[in-house]
Amino acid sequence: MQKESNGRRRPLMLALVALVSLGGFGFLVAGGLDDNLVYFWTPSELMAKGAEAYETPVRLGGQVVPGTVDWNAEALDLRFRMTDGDSTVEVHSTGAPPQMFRDGIGVIVEGRLTRAGVFESTSLMVKHSNEYRAPPEGHAPAEMYRTLIQE
Repeated sequence: MQKESNGRRRPLMLALVALVSLGGFGFLVAGGLDDNLVYFWTPSELMAKGAEAYETPVRLGGQVVPGTVDWNAEALDLRFRMTDGDSTVEVHSTGAPPQMFRDGIGVIVEGRLTRAGVFESTSLMVKHSNEYRAPPEGHAPAEMYRTLIQE
């Protein structure tokens, strides 16, 4: 008779272990997720947070303000201003920027706003279309490439 009761208990125990395991995993994911989320904000949203925005890891999206790009290729030091049309944020990034980076392009930076009011970027991404467009008739493809270094 013990074999019969053990045979019935085994599927029940397996189901119970699976349920507890899934519940525990769900709790860990839901509980730890909020602390590890990286939010995507605009400069206006970042500025609206006030002191709460300082030293908080965020993703910030906007446009590079034309004429504000300061690129030191030797030091791999990039500074520019980013805007969403309403607010502007000073951005500092180290490392080489993406090849497509230029004035007026949409960018996403990941990092933290310092108390000095500068967004220290650890990652810089260029927003671009996945759609290829051939250069207009009469334009050489080389004319469409831009670099940060002004010659």
